[in-house]
Amino acid sequence: MKLSRRMILQGAGSVPFAIASLRTGALAQSAPTAPSEVPPILFVHGNGDYDALWMTTLWRMESNGIARDRMHAINFNDPNARSDDKVEQAGRSSTEDQRRELAAAIAELKRSTGAARVALVGSSRGGYAIRNVIKNGGAGDVSHAVLCGTPNHGVFATDDQPNSEFNGRGAFLLGLNEGESEVTPGVAFLTLRSDGMDKYAQADGRFIGKPGTPTGVSVEGPELKGATNLVLGALDHREVAFHPRAFREIYKFIAGREPARISIVPEQSVRLSGLVTGTPGGAPTNRPVAGATVDIFRVDPETGERKGSAVHSAKTGADGRWGPAQVEPSWSLEFALAAPDAPTTHIYRSPFPRSSDVVHLRAARPLGPADKDAGAVVIMSRPRGYFGLPRDVVLLDGKEPADVKSGVPTDSTATLRLPAGEVGRNIVAEFNEERIVARAWPASENRIAIAELTY
Repeated sequence: MKLSRRMILQGAGSVPFAIASLRTGALAQSAPTAPSEVPPILFVHGNGDYDALWMTTLWRMESNGIARDRMHAINFNDPNARSDDKVEQAGRSSTEDQRRELAAAIAELKRSTGAARVALVGSSRGGYAIRNVIKNGGAGDVSHAVLCGTPNHGVFATDDQPNSEFNGRGAFLLGLNEGESEVTPGVAFLTLRSDGMDKYAQADGRFIGKPGTPTGVSVEGPELKGATNLVLGALDHREVAFHPRAFREIYKFIAGREPARISIVPEQSVRLSGLVTGTPGGAPTNRPVAGATVDIFRVDPETGERKGSAVHSAKTGADGRWGPAQVEPSWSLEFALAAPDAPTTHIYRSPFPRSSDVVHLRAARPLGPADKDAGAVVIMSRPRGYFGLPRDVVLLDGKEPADVKSGVPTDSTATLRLPAGEVGRNIVAEFNEERIVARAWPASENRIAIAELTY
């Protein structure tokens, strides 16, 4: 049976998946036994990312009976790493910054739930913060640690950039990996990795701007001696955290049993809210943006045209929050975001099957030299995965974008630039079987459209 993303989203029953490849080191722990109660779960995003990426995972957890108030997804203030971990950089965080923020989030989740220990799930760089907290005094607060695509032995391991936290030969990773076992006793560790499709676990440096140069790492880089290590097949760097396949393994490891379902159970009434963030100085942050306006429209799923006036309008205060907005789970939506010093951004989304308080909005990047002759700019965004894999079909306005034809993971966005005469028409963005229709807004008015894919 071929599973489409829409079937996974809309189906009501359990979905069988093939068994993952299990790689277990000589010092690995036995699988945890089923707890009487699943511990609270704290989700940790990766470099440059934000907590909203865990939205579909939170929905799947809820669909398996995990209460929303027993889960939290952290939003690091400055999600991008420094180029030199020892040198302060505006808008960027050190390993110590992230350790401190995560430790505070753990303490708050323990306080709010009354639990003695919590489970941590991290994507990419988020796994560094998890390991750093556990190794430096936090093991007693953590029952499980799931590291998804975390480059535990570096994105590279060379003599270049010795103070980069991503250097497997640097002080940070050498410290985390020292000893016969690479995990901390008393905490159950699971790593999830790709079988060759993770662009940050490659022997050749082409994905870090050094084609033909050995990186010193391999596809096995995310694994840890002493952990349970699973290979999820041909998933990319983000999918090993956010794909339904990854959810199954995360749930099973923490709960000690198979999930009752992989599908997301829709709610009859949906409430949405979130945070507006920005990119001051060109680097994304998760700090709130005040004075931004958010207007939400119901749109025709076939044309992208608005169906009536806004169903919700808000202006953010100092906390950057908007909402809650009441919508129907069948509605396709347009979020019109006008934030200070940024293009007006029209974000088109497929229906939300469940409520969420992490529908975070960030304005599109400024129009640049490459856009100067464009009448309209439409961006296709896939936050929970990359384009460019040979197993995927990617179509933007009926054509495969040039930058995703290479057959290797490239980026999570693809851009279409239209002549002025085509402003106002609908643009269909398709990734495999997920389809979103956006409208082409005039670039002359400093507007950009984004078709944001859910899966």
